[in-house]
Amino acid sequence: MKTIVFIGANKSGSSREAIKAAERMGYLTVLLTNRSKFLLQRTEFPDVHEMMFSVFTKEHLIQCILELENQGKEIAGILSFLESYVCLACELSDEWGISSFSIEAMRKMENKIETHHVLKGITSPQFEVFHPLDSLPKFLNRHKVGKWIVKPPNSTGSKDVILADGQKALKQAIQHLSNKRHGQPILVEKYLDGPQYLVEALINFGTVHIVAVIKQSFSEINPFVVTGYSIQTDLEEDFYEGLYENVTSIIRAFNFTKGACHLELRFVYGKWKLIEINPRISGGAMNAMIEKAYGINLVEQTIRLYLGQTPELTSQWKTNIYTHYVTVNKSGKLLKVTGRNRAARCQGVEQVYVKPRKGTMIAPPVSMGKRYAYVIAKGDTSEQAKINAQTAAKELHFHLEEEKHDNNRNAFSP
Repeated sequence: MKTIVFIGANKSGSSREAIKAAERMGYLTVLLTNRSKFLLQRTEFPDVHEMMFSVFTKEHLIQCILELENQGKEIAGILSFLESYVCLACELSDEWGISSFSIEAMRKMENKIETHHVLKGITSPQFEVFHPLDSLPKFLNRHKVGKWIVKPPNSTGSKDVILADGQKALKQAIQHLSNKRHGQPILVEKYLDGPQYLVEALINFGTVHIVAVIKQSFSEINPFVVTGYSIQTDLEEDFYEGLYENVTSIIRAFNFTKGACHLELRFVYGKWKLIEINPRISGGAMNAMIEKAYGINLVEQTIRLYLGQTPELTSQWKTNIYTHYVTVNKSGKLLKVTGRNRAARCQGVEQVYVKPRKGTMIAPPVSMGKRYAYVIAKGDTSEQAKINAQTAAKELHFHLEEEKHDNNRNAFSP
């Protein structure tokens, strides 16, 4: 039977929905996972027809795929919707002669320093790289006044991203990351102030198809953690054309001719500046948001693209959709979550999802991985959709066994 092999997946979100899409498309689905607990929770993956453990070295993945072929399975696709394994999956797909991808472009996208070099002078913010053997005093002497974003080149999910306001804060940020990520270069970008948008795109034969444009809102606790996503269904023509032109120029600069990607850009004084680009669909609720907004299942269309088929990207409808992510402002062990049913009954609510189980240690949002629930809601306007999602999210309460000296038992992001 024709089989699609998935390298890694989360329990929910875009990577899991891709497996469900492949099953609906009539393929046998195989999940190679490096998370041993998934094997113990096998019944929670009814859409996965076969699950195998792998240590995720290229050699071991090849061994697993050969074993599947020895079982008589016809490998139709080798895919990953997780950032860490997208390139590896594409390499294996090429080696199996299934499909050809823009692998070199993908590798450059995954490294933020390489991304800046590709786009220098186009849409990249001003930047400089601090290398382990560089003189910190000399580096700081070139950065006396200003505001900077300091991060490792391979940071994902806003992990270890620091906002440095002033030279003293810049010094502390570089020292902190140098100690934490010994031997790695550190990227220092000029801070850009302006609204931030996420663009989901598919590229086929060099043609760029923008599937969705989403305006982002950020946590009050951590300015790099996104807590709000508003799908922009009615952008002004001039605004959209300018955005499309910039997205196309970025993708062509990478020589990226086939694949999926998402870009985060800021609109600064009338100009678009790229924050980052990643060679995959965004995780979390993104696929569900786009499907509710336009009737397009983006992971399914991405699979079609990767299998050499023509993706269908025509909108079936347009609905104002907003997703609000919930974070906590206290640390502790989760006792229970209440309010899910009340949230689901709120006006316009399409979906309520709570991630952690009882007993999980949860904490304030130091990265995107510390978002613990979301509410997707619709509305007659984008603003009403936002109000509906945020109103419902306030019904969710995380009851914690607090750390010492912590008396607030309910914590959520308003």
